[in-house]
Amino acid sequence: MNTAKLELDLTQQEPIPPAGVDAALALMASGKLHRYGEVGGKPSEVSALEVEFAKELGATYCVALNSCGASLFVALKAAGVKPGDAVLSNCFTLAPVPGAIAHAGARPVLVDVSDDYTIDLADLERKAAASGAKTLLLSHMRGHICNMHALMAICQRHGVQVIEDCAHTMGAGWAGKATGTWGRAGCFSLQSYKHANSGEGGLLVTDDADIAAQVILFSGSYMLYRSHLARPGDEVFERWKYLTPNFSLRMSNLAAAIARPQLGALLVDRCKRWNQRYAWIAALLAGTPHLRLPQRPADEQFVASSIQFSLLDLSRAQMQQFITACAERGVHIKWFGADDPVGFTSVWTHWRYFGEPQSLPNAERVLGGLCDMRLPLTLSQGDCEAIAAVVRESLSSIDGGVPCAS
Repeated sequence: MNTAKLELDLTQQEPIPPAGVDAALALMASGKLHRYGEVGGKPSEVSALEVEFAKELGATYCVALNSCGASLFVALKAAGVKPGDAVLSNCFTLAPVPGAIAHAGARPVLVDVSDDYTIDLADLERKAAASGAKTLLLSHMRGHICNMHALMAICQRHGVQVIEDCAHTMGAGWAGKATGTWGRAGCFSLQSYKHANSGEGGLLVTDDADIAAQVILFSGSYMLYRSHLARPGDEVFERWKYLTPNFSLRMSNLAAAIARPQLGALLVDRCKRWNQRYAWIAALLAGTPHLRLPQRPADEQFVASSIQFSLLDLSRAQMQQFITACAERGVHIKWFGADDPVGFTSVWTHWRYFGEPQSLPNAERVLGGLCDMRLPLTLSQGDCEAIAAVVRESLSSIDGGVPCAS
């Protein structure tokens, strides 16, 4: 068996497009990094980004914030979530999602996960009926999109509004309808490792004028909300401007200037290239004993900036041995079944600020064997082939004789 170490950085990003670099340098030369000015002038980079992203998604309004997590928090607040309210959410997500619920002072009701890493719709139906929750914070975790028609029907039956976490689904959709446009609001990420990279940033889209006005005020517009170009009319702000606190969660002009050239045609091209890398690795891993790839329906128009697979019938010790063997060969895989949170990766059992642990039997099984790996666009086809070989060979080397095709 080949044991050579791959010299790959799975966190490596593509360079910022020249237009973004030029815009950032011009801003730094001007010193106008704050999105608001107190006197007239041309629209800010942030206002232009909001208009462009709203148009790209076909949304009426867009508000830029300093992170996707901040966007989720203010979306919940603007949608009427009060301290102590129950909020449904996927158990399979990352820490900013439960963090947004905690920030709003709400109480999470976690919904189990399916074998294909999407929200368990049967468990959602049960918990929507039993919990009294009127809001679902739906995470399209790692770009896995459930049957949105079925989910929205469940939520309609139980009077549950939907806020979408689209941190991993910019450019993705279900049956031709973009993620972020199904519920009352959708929240997107511009953090590094996502589909557009400004280091950090969040974009909230909505067709609801009252949500948009509140989010603009929450974000920290002061009384400069008229400088927003993708906003509702003044009469909507009159309903909210004396009732809505300023949380100072604005996006800076610098982040927006870097992000703007990464939308449109470049985003479409990136989505195609990410899915090509996913297809290369998935094809090489398919059929490997003890390894399961998720089933992806034709209606799921995903963008695969990462790949997930499950290892079946392995003990915890064998799982750790596999993760270590891959790392020693230069392939760093995140394991959602680890006892302790590591890096960006944590699970519901680690979020002890929730109080009493919730019973999620599918999650214990599914996440216990779930492996997660970034797919940077810097990977070549040869790199993808080498990564797949390391995964197969590391699995075949596990103590206890786990068989694997080489």
